[in-house]
Amino acid sequence: MALPEFHNEPLTDFSADAGRTAMQQALRTVAAQLGKEFPLVIGGQRVTTKDKFNSYNPSLKDEVVAVCQKAAADHVQTAVAAAERAYASWSRVPAEERAAILLRAADWLRRQKFVASAWQIYEVGKNWAEADADVAETIDHLEFFAREALRYSRGQVLAPHAQEFSEYTYLPLGVVAVIPPWNFPLAIPAGMASAAIATGNTVVMKPSSDSPANAYVFLEALEAAGLPPGVCNIITGPGGTVGDPLVQSPRARMVAFTGSREVGVRLYEQTAKVQSGQRWLKRCIAEMGGKNAVIIDEEADLEEAVSAAVASGYGFQGQKCSAGSRLVATAPVYKEVIQAFVERVRALEQGAAKDNYFCGPVINEGAKKKILEYIQIGKTEGRLMAGGEPGDGGGQYVQPTVFVDVAPTARIAQEEIFGPVVAVIKAKDFDDALAIANGTEYGLTGSVFSRNPEKLAQARREFFCGNLYLNRKSTGALVGVHPFGGFNMSGTDAKVGGPDYLLYFLQPKVVAIKHR
Repeated sequence: MALPEFHNEPLTDFSADAGRTAMQQALRTVAAQLGKEFPLVIGGQRVTTKDKFNSYNPSLKDEVVAVCQKAAADHVQTAVAAAERAYASWSRVPAEERAAILLRAADWLRRQKFVASAWQIYEVGKNWAEADADVAETIDHLEFFAREALRYSRGQVLAPHAQEFSEYTYLPLGVVAVIPPWNFPLAIPAGMASAAIATGNTVVMKPSSDSPANAYVFLEALEAAGLPPGVCNIITGPGGTVGDPLVQSPRARMVAFTGSREVGVRLYEQTAKVQSGQRWLKRCIAEMGGKNAVIIDEEADLEEAVSAAVASGYGFQGQKCSAGSRLVATAPVYKEVIQAFVERVRALEQGAAKDNYFCGPVINEGAKKKILEYIQIGKTEGRLMAGGEPGDGGGQYVQPTVFVDVAPTARIAQEEIFGPVVAVIKAKDFDDALAIANGTEYGLTGSVFSRNPEKLAQARREFFCGNLYLNRKSTGALVGVHPFGGFNMSGTDAKVGGPDYLLYFLQPKVVAIKHR
């Protein structure tokens, strides 16, 4: 099965009439479906429960987007059993057939791109460009992992031996528990699940309770592509009653998680514990948070650097693990950077995601409360230069906020806020800027702006993060171009979208045959 070379899915140009018209139509189509009920999907069967919960539109906080089932622990075990049964046959399906299903799912999603984007706009508050990029990344995952599955299916060449012939092949693991976050509600669940499926594993997914409808968009694409029942199962409900039993199930072979440091560390501990009846050590991908620094040096192009810092810090309201939540400027240019940065942030407009404002709402009431609490802390740790208040309107709005003159050790410079808050820090020089950048427990992304090649080379050596960007923003990793994952408490650095990612979902086997 020869496929064309992988290329990233093009983004939609919303400055053109065709893009705007298509999105407006999709928003109307999805608006007519808001409040739709979604079932559990276990072994291909649609299952409803007595207890329900809702997801809401953060732009209009009382508007119900989806009604979902509140699963119990017995649903989890039923789903794991269904996935285990499906694994018996799916694990033996040739890689070419698995890849073909992913490619058909990508094609379906390409045709449904605007409707898929609209579900994100309503359910998590992404603006048009952010939602479109999320769907494009999902398509990229499907296309990329289809090709990667074919590559790994060829195995590895081993050294020759006079008396034996040896082969090195890769086998799938079994049932994979997929626990994604809400902030990339299609791309991240699809990335983890499609990697598992591409390699012959089966999946039980527990989507975030803030973004369940988007997980069903992915399932619809897979089912339209011909994925057999039981290969991908979806159970919804609270983490304690659904997520914990799933992670702890002795029949789950692996856990793939993306989310907060707090939850990730707990799941990592749970997967390390061998349960009664468990016959393996579980694998665990735990991709967690970041407290990423954007460094602006006195030799930088300031216009370019400040523009990128604003995009890094406030794109999707700073609700990205890659967000540039610390801006570190060297002393000679510090005041100039503050002036330009604050001016741009104050000019940002905020409003409903469907109306395509750059700044929309944060995800829910709890997030809004937490962010505002950090802003109160920030008022004791720095000088408030922009924002600092809840936003206007009937949604979960927090104004884009800037604190300057923040100490590198301040809480707002150390702890992940996951909102539209940036701490600006003064560095004595470039060496000090790198020390500040490395001075947290995280190590996910970073940006350095300088036109001095020696400083850029130094940053390549010394800036300790999984994804370092030189003279560009800290967000917007592309599948295949910027394999994504971080160091330290940013997680296991599995580098989704890269050449090693599928290895997490495979186990190598060597067979040696003695010549007669």
